[in-house]
Amino acid sequence: MRTIILILIVAVLIVIGAIASGFLNISQTRPAQAPAISATHNGVVAKGGQAPAFDVETGSVKVGAKETTVKVPGLEVQKPVQNQTAPATGNAQ
Repeated sequence: MRTIILILIVAVLIVIGAIASGFLNISQTRPAQAPAISATHNGVVAKGGQAPAFDVETGSVKVGAKETTVKVPGLEVQKPVQNQTAPATGNAQ
């Protein structure tokens, strides 16, 4: 349960950040209307009603590629000399 609440909090913070930065713009274009409900001896009747409409504008992110030259350091490997003795490490017990 805590995980779901944490995910919802993070999602709300992301949406708030997107709106505050101008990356996301939400505007309502049509208001909501509740249906007209009437109760008669035959039951309850609901007529009309309208769901709200929203216009959402989002920013765009452009991703591209370009050629470039990168200097890579070289690596030289040398074999150890055969006639040298190994240095004493002092790890004898």
